[in-house]
Amino acid sequence: MEYKIAICDDSDADRAYIAGMAKQWGAERAYGVNISDFPSAEHFLFHYAEKKDYDILLLDIEMGAMDGVTMAKRLRQDNDTLQIIFITGYSDYIQEGYEVAALHYLMKPVKREKLFEVLDRAAEKLRKNEKVLNLEMDGEMVRIPVYQIRYAEVFGNYVTIHGVEDLTIKMTLGELDERFYRVSRSALVNLTQISRVTKNEIKLRDGSVIALPRGAYEGVNRAIINME
Repeated sequence: MEYKIAICDDSDADRAYIAGMAKQWGAERAYGVNISDFPSAEHFLFHYAEKKDYDILLLDIEMGAMDGVTMAKRLRQDNDTLQIIFITGYSDYIQEGYEVAALHYLMKPVKREKLFEVLDRAAEKLRKNEKVLNLEMDGEMVRIPVYQIRYAEVFGNYVTIHGVEDLTIKMTLGELDERFYRVSRSALVNLTQISRVTKNEIKLRDGSVIALPRGAYEGVNRAIINME
């Protein structure tokens, strides 16, 4: 297994420190790691525009002209598989991280054990993103990456899968991947697509809203925590 890791931080010393530990992580896990480092958001985006093949991004929040949160929001416009790990000296960016589906926050100074733990989680999520749902429709096999599916709804004997496009097929909700959480009798949601949960509804990253039955709020929150 090989991972392409980017480190974006305006501190030369911090970039070198994180890069060194990321190389150790790869060596201990027997992973190939290709590490690139960038001193600013603008520098990273210039290179990213040419080749959008990074797997993991270790991103400082407090930088110069463009901060890490703004950059992450721009990346999420066309990339929902990149594992973004924020690095910060402050703890007041939780909501922003929720909006861009950040994997985790690492507080400076970054501890080796914590970095390894979070990189392990990133690698596991990347492996899960390779899962594909195979559906037979109109005499042909349709393959849908699981991470692209936002939620699914059942109507009688048919299920509508909401992904890049909506597909309706004769099947049961029980046939869907275990990464989906059953919100109600008629709906499953992809936990990785959730941006916010209230007592009454789930809001997804694309703006879709799913109503929550009474008493379902705690269960959804526990499922999200257990997923992490």
